Amino acid sequence: MRKFIIAGNWKMNKTSLEAIQLADELKRLLIDNQGIDIVVCPPFTALQSVSEAFNELDIAVGAQNVDWHDSGAFTGEVSVPMLKDLGVSYVIVGHSERRQYFGETNDTVNKRIRAVLTHGLTPIVCVGENLTEREANKTFDVIKNHCEGSLAGLSADEMKKLVLAYEPVWAIGTGKTATPEQAQEVHAYIRQLLGKLFDADVANSVRIQYGGSVTPESAAGLLSKPDIDGALVGGASLKAPAFAAIVKAAKK
Repeated sequence: MRKFIIAGNWKMNKTSLEAIQLADELKRLLIDNQGIDIVVCPPFTALQSVSEAFNELDIAVGAQNVDWHDSGAFTGEVSVPMLKDLGVSYVIVGHSERRQYFGETNDTVNKRIRAVLTHGLTPIVCVGENLTEREANKTFDVIKNHCEGSLAGLSADEMKKLVLAYEPVWAIGTGKTATPEQAQEVHAYIRQLLGKLFDADVANSVRIQYGGSVTPESAAGLLSKPDIDGALVGGASLKAPAFAAIVKAAKK
């Protein structure tokens, strides 16, 4: 049985001090989190502070992006060894905002995935369609393109070490959420696709999160679906009670 994974993506929010305050709130609310993997992804500047705050709790820390080089003349970039040194164990790769605003492609996503896996960290690999693609009935085409390109050349064993996140771009930051049925349809398609690209064992093993304006109110319905294995939470992860409520929804 696949274990639920709830991850909070803080995006470009929270100073180091604010991050510590939020982490302290989460520590009080998430003392009992057995049976669920919880990941918090603050901005780079707060990674060390948050990692230290969660030192004695079973809450993992993730980064929001990473370069595929280990070191070198790449001004402004951060490498996997640097993240690992700060206690990071997960890395979000290929988020729609990275694709939309910073030129991320399937090829660069693939390079980042390989770098993360090489150093023993877990990539959370994002795939998903925008509103125009959704309305043009191209959702499955986009998902197939993202999966085939981003996961190209990975072995079955490597695939079992990553997490996929389906994020309908039209539902990110808009307040819109895919219905549980809409989300389940795409998650089921992704699982079927993984079976074709790899094998049935990979398809059954890989955890697939839903990410798109997840709230405490929508979480239970989404997480009740058979192919939805967790949530990649945006705005609600910036409020400790809301994020804790989503975690608790995964326990029911």
